[in-house]
Amino acid sequence: MARKKQAAGGTPATVALTDAGVAFTTHPYEHDPRAASYGLEAAEALGLDPDSVFKTLFADLDGELVVGVVPVTGQLDLKALARALGGSKAVMARPADAERATGYVVGGISPVGQKKRHRTVVDETAVLHDVVYVSGGRRGFDLGLAPDDLVTVTGAVLAEIGR
Repeated sequence: MARKKQAAGGTPATVALTDAGVAFTTHPYEHDPRAASYGLEAAEALGLDPDSVFKTLFADLDGELVVGVVPVTGQLDLKALARALGGSKAVMARPADAERATGYVVGGISPVGQKKRHRTVVDETAVLHDVVYVSGGRRGFDLGLAPDDLVTVTGAVLAEIGR
């Protein structure tokens, strides 16, 4: 299957959201490769509440790559992720495996527009915000969208997976 041509500055995430008819905003910023936390860097650079900025993390759940989307201010609770997806044990995936599975680079992995859909859990705190911000598919580029739209477009479940 041929990939759709991306508009200038577009990413697979923006293409997927556009194709799904989901309203979103784009938020580019100057990325510093020395930043200790790409998510906190995005929140600061864009002047956003860090609790509304979410990071996309990959875990290996019983041999299957799965996605956890949690606020950048916290961490992914691997036991909670496993429970939410009915698995027994989750460990963080190797960065190279996440890159290969998504087509994105670490620090720019979007929960949207991955090479193939992975089972996804979005932390339930997302619904506390009118808009959440996630990576747009490259470092220095975030997308803002309604939490319900994020859940729908990724086929995610909502659960308490952050700590």
